[in-house]
Amino acid sequence: MKKTGKSEPAVKPVRILAVDDSPDALELVRRHLQAEGHVVLTASDVEEATSRLRQSPVDLVITDMKMPRASGLDLIRHIRDNYRRVSIIMITGYPTIEGAVEAVKLGADDYLAKPFTRKELLAMVADVLGKHRRRRALADADPSEPVSGPEGIIGVSACMRDVFATIRKAAAVQANVLIGGESGTGKELVARAIHYESNRSSHPFVPVNCGGIPETLLESELFGHVKGAFTGATESRAGFFQTAAKGTIFLDEVGETSLAMQVKLLRVLQEKEVVMVGSARPQKMDVRIIAGTNKDLPLLIKSRRFREDLYYRLNVVAVRLPPLRERGDDLLLLIRHYGRKYAEEMGRETPEFTDRALEVLRSYHWPGNVRELENLIQRLLAMLDGDRIDAPDLPENMRVSRFSGGHGWSRTLAEVEAEYVRHVLEDCGGNKTLAAKRLGIDRKTLRDKL
Repeated sequence: MKKTGKSEPAVKPVRILAVDDSPDALELVRRHLQAEGHVVLTASDVEEATSRLRQSPVDLVITDMKMPRASGLDLIRHIRDNYRRVSIIMITGYPTIEGAVEAVKLGADDYLAKPFTRKELLAMVADVLGKHRRRRALADADPSEPVSGPEGIIGVSACMRDVFATIRKAAAVQANVLIGGESGTGKELVARAIHYESNRSSHPFVPVNCGGIPETLLESELFGHVKGAFTGATESRAGFFQTAAKGTIFLDEVGETSLAMQVKLLRVLQEKEVVMVGSARPQKMDVRIIAGTNKDLPLLIKSRRFREDLYYRLNVVAVRLPPLRERGDDLLLLIRHYGRKYAEEMGRETPEFTDRALEVLRSYHWPGNVRELENLIQRLLAMLDGDRIDAPDLPENMRVSRFSGGHGWSRTLAEVEAEYVRHVLEDCGGNKTLAAKRLGIDRKTLRDKL
């Protein structure tokens, strides 16, 4: 029997190696992690752990620091020298906080202080595995993996899959299309995709930024003019609609047009004809119209700044482009795409983004959306000395937003405070006196918080 489609690939379980010389502690960690569906291997010392790593691939190692013969720090060094794809959590007792900071410097992704609760363990494992997944998406993903839709639009998120489906449906019909979305979300890319997926693809695609043309010139630019129509019209000239004959015209920022121009556009949509400035003779046209806007057109209709009849004429097929902050891990795919693109253009190696840099980028609200991200990557590569991009390389306003609500409002004050204290301590190289001074508290208070 012929197959009609591909089955979804099975989700690969996460493999975790727990290392501790205490059988009771090891059993507790194993039980908690297995209850979450993880595959858990165990080792009672560093020698056994290195043997496990040789025998079977793992995604995450959770290791105690103090163990006989060789320590957790020795294991971290071994992993970082031999296994680039393995994430690490160091478990440490209170007296060895400086050692925990050293562990992070050596390559541990995070550390967990004893005693810890089941909730704390699982939360940290989820966080580190999230970083692990994002690193794989940027550095280790198969370049042939399909991460783009029509006309190479990057995205695998559910909201972008909906956009791709709408593009294909719109391309199959001749109806007018209205694309809504914030500035920088890629409205022209979607309009191009609809055009080049349609049966008009062999004819012109003509983009017009209605907001970028002065009102006094817009009519002439759209519909053309005849010789002598106005001062300076020394010859007849076709407009964008004539240029787009049998193809597609994209009227971007249509919400910026005046009411007078909206009346003329409505006539074009209803009568399928244009009248050149200075002429009384209408010209029949065969042009598909796609419009784009970053405005709330229904709100403009209520305030009598946009014609309701024109809105319904344009909004036969509606496409809503989601802002970048709603697209989840599409951000990582776009970072990888633009990193490779501009590295190749500049003749340099594709940059590596640290986990801290990725956290900052994920926390940022991206008011300029994909356009802002592309400009940022290009600027970073132009100014970067090496091939590694860390949080300090990013603009200050992005780093500030990391601690000003970038994670949403679901976290408790204690969680936000704990994260901030930990980052300050790491930034001070584990020096508690310096960290306490920077935090504005005394050393004893810092010890209590730690």
